[in-house]
Parts: sequence; C-alpha cells; structure tokens
Amino acid sequence: MAFRPGAQLDPEQVRDVRGRRASTGLAVGGGGIGIVLVAVVILLMGGDPSALLGGVEAPPAAQSGVDAGSQVDSCRTGADANARADCRIVGYVNSIQAYWEEAFRASGSRYQRAETVLFSGSTQSHCGTASGATGPFYCPPDQSVYLDLSFFDELKGRFGARGGDFAEAYVVAHEYGHHVENLTGVLNNRGRDSGASSSAVRVELMADCLAGVWAHHAESTGFLEKLTRQDIAEALDAAAAVGDDRIQQATQGRVNPESWTHGSAEQRQRWFLAGWERGSFEACDTFAAANP
Repeated sequence: MAFRPGAQLDPEQVRDVRGRRASTGLAVGGGGIGIVLVAVVILLMGGDPSALLGGVEAPPAAQSGVDAGSQVDSCRTGADANARADCRIVGYVNSIQAYWEEAFRASGSRYQRAETVLFSGSTQSHCGTASGATGPFYCPPDQSVYLDLSFFDELKGRFGARGGDFAEAYVVAHEYGHHVENLTGVLNNRGRDSGASSSAVRVELMADCLAGVWAHHAESTGFLEKLTRQDIAEALDAAAAVGDDRIQQATQGRVNPESWTHGSAEQRQRWFLAGWERGSFEACDTFAAANP
C-alpha cells in the first residue's frame, strides 16, 4: 500500500497527545476492534467486553508529564505518510473521512468529522481512561477514535496477525465505521447481549463491512494509490486475528460462540469482503441477515 506522494494531508483531524499521561482508572471505551488485556479477562470470565463500551461518560482527568507537542503537525504530504507510521494514520483518517463526507453528501445528509486521538500509555476520553488495555476504540460521547500505535505490535505479537500497512488501515477504518453507525443511529442498537447473532456482534460486523466499503473507494479519495491483492489480504488477516473464536482458542483453548461479542474470524472476513466487493452502505445491513 502506498500514498500518493503529492497528496496534501490535514493533520488537524488527528490530535496527538503522545508524551502526556492521564490519571489511571477503569478502562472504558466504545466499540473497540480488538480485545486486549482487561477485555480478555472479562471474556474468559464469560462476560461481555462490550459492557465496557459505550457511553459511560467520565469527567476529564488532568494530564500530567511533559507535553511533547503534536508530532503529527509535520505530516503534510503523502510522502510523509509513506515514511512515518504516525503520518500514515493521518493519511488513513483523511482518506476515510473524505470518502464518508462524499457518501453522506450524495445521500442528502451531512457527515460530522470524528477526531482521532493518538496517545501512548494512557489518556482520558469521555468514555473513561484509554490505555493499551482497551485497544483502539471509538467513544460516542466525544465522537473520537482513540489509538495507541503500540496496538499494531500487539496485533502481530499477541494475536498472530501478519501485520502490514493495510492491516493498520483496516483497524482505523473499522473504528470510523462505528462513527458512521453513531451518526446514522445504528450504534443505538448495540445491546449487552452476546453470541454469534447478537446485536453486539452485528454492530461489530457492520463496522467491518463499512471498513470494506471505504477500501473499495479508497483510491478515489485522492490519498492512496490503487490497492493491491496484498493490501486486501493484510486487512482480511487482521480481521481474522481479532475474531472471537481465534482469541478464545488462544486464551482458553476452546471456543464458546455464546460469549462472542465481535464475531468469528470467518464472520469478520466475510463482512469486510461484502463491503469491499459491493462498495455501498446498503451491503452492510447485518441486522437484516438471519445469520450474520
């Protein structure tokens, strides 16, 4: 995967708080792609990691430590995105939001941008304290995506994904899928149930599909070169790596579909492909599917 070198990036869509620390507390988020540390423990206990996700508003915590400034301010072109991991995130966010702005406009609606917050260690969101324990997540109350770049090392080291630049793009696009769900009211359908056909799983699979929709149109946004088969393979590999069955097998040695909250590896790959192949929001109605 490559960015067009001359593409102009907008770093203002990403808030960089790396180098700052937030007061610690219960990790609470909204619609995370992966299940890491704290959420894995909940899963092992038969609980629903999504119980940690969605709308538990916490008061802002004081930030401490040295403020290193926003490193992403220097992310200005596609060439920067090709050279630096944090600038890649800026490029993904720009491309994803450019697509959804156009898609909403075409449907007669208005897209409201979501901010991505890059942090290291921990930071405070309106859903509680974001940390490496939560993995990437979308927080509906402040309409922001929270991401620690170290998650991509976790994706490879802990979950066995092959990684790659477009695996990262899939992760970011999935979280923005939750933002689209929030803007369209779909996120309100997320319950605290679990299981392969639960509302929690359907919401996650729709976000996977919406990530695929963006991938279908990524080149047309002007930021990325034409995607390759390898790019799509990287996204599918990442989707499988965070499947509930793969995580359960690795952590428990057995698979329990009744406790799924994000979907199996097969489900997540299938719905990403549905979005990638058809390229439309209508392709992603997981709630209409008898067996998502």
